[in-house]
Amino acid sequence: MIRYMAALMGGLLLTAPAFALDEIVEKKSFTLTDFQTQGGETIPEMTLGYETYGTLNEAKDNAILITHFFSGNSHAAGKYAEGDAAPGYWDAIIGPGKPIDTDRYFVVSADTPVNLAAKSPTVITTGPATVNPATGKPWGMDFPILTIGDFVETQRGLMEQLGIEKWHAVMGPSMGGLQAYDWAARHPDKLTRVIPVIASGWADADLIAWLDIWGAPVRLDPNWNGGDYYKGTPPDAGLAQALKIVTLHANSAEWTNGTFGRDWAEEDADPAAAMENEFAVVKTLNDGGAARAATSDANHLLYLIRANQLFVAGGAGGESLYDGLKAIDVPTMLIHTDEDLVFSGNAVRETAAIIRSDGTPVEVVELEGTRGHLDGVLNIAQAGEQIRAFLDRELTQ
Repeated sequence: MIRYMAALMGGLLLTAPAFALDEIVEKKSFTLTDFQTQGGETIPEMTLGYETYGTLNEAKDNAILITHFFSGNSHAAGKYAEGDAAPGYWDAIIGPGKPIDTDRYFVVSADTPVNLAAKSPTVITTGPATVNPATGKPWGMDFPILTIGDFVETQRGLMEQLGIEKWHAVMGPSMGGLQAYDWAARHPDKLTRVIPVIASGWADADLIAWLDIWGAPVRLDPNWNGGDYYKGTPPDAGLAQALKIVTLHANSAEWTNGTFGRDWAEEDADPAAAMENEFAVVKTLNDGGAARAATSDANHLLYLIRANQLFVAGGAGGESLYDGLKAIDVPTMLIHTDEDLVFSGNAVRETAAIIRSDGTPVEVVELEGTRGHLDGVLNIAQAGEQIRAFLDRELTQ
């Protein structure tokens, strides 16, 4: 069972990279007052967490924004304390001398609104679980629907508070890649290059349907109660099953078959002998989902799902899905894997072709691995030297 749990920990993005940023980092927070959503709603106080690595130079032109994935947060590198078991999720490429070299660059990473891990002490977010100052009660499902564009606007607010006028680059995996596209499409004057990782330029019907499947166990849990559960029992059973689905979808058959095979969860508990006896892969996913549910909020999951379902680069204000991608005119590097079950290789290549169609320079880097979608986090170091060269390249204006 030890090897099964170790494999699952990797699936939950808790595996430590081979080389860690030898630095203690601090979680900070910022607040945006009367935040206006893309849908025209007002959130009186939008408070979010963020971390920084490295030093902002005097010209304030060496800042890189890291945007995080669906179940992630702003802890991209370093550790909060010496005894922490694992550093941030992209520690393999962020730090002194690494591809995102903190001796040269000032790296900023922010928690999104409606962050999944709303119960975690290391996440600062605003969402349905937050108290609405107008009522003194949690927002619940009265919280405004948010978009990936809203996430970008919170980061733009942080950018202004830090006195940064232009990002040297914006880079992120999965949902972070969606935010990176949106930055380049909405605010091309606010960045010099963009690196979306394991992400395509819009949520297609397949992804929309899969995201609905991710959230279905929450809605079917009687404790969800239409999102009104903050004074009662939270729908953690449904949430655990939802997170189980997320973990499986983000991995690959190479991981499940190679790690678990047809092994039983317990050596003397044959699944053919009793319904309560489980296969190792099922028990490991169930245990992992339950562990994640303990720090997560069910309504936040549903809000994140809707934000991702709604995603079209630059919003849907143009004549076609592709207008936002065509608006990207900064050098672009797309990093992906063909084993990805969430954002397929074909979708990424089509995204690259659309961005490139009007002359924008685009590079495509393909990762190798056995973790499917998660290779964009766990194996990002494979693309380290391409990332370094892309960040260091002088651009002609």
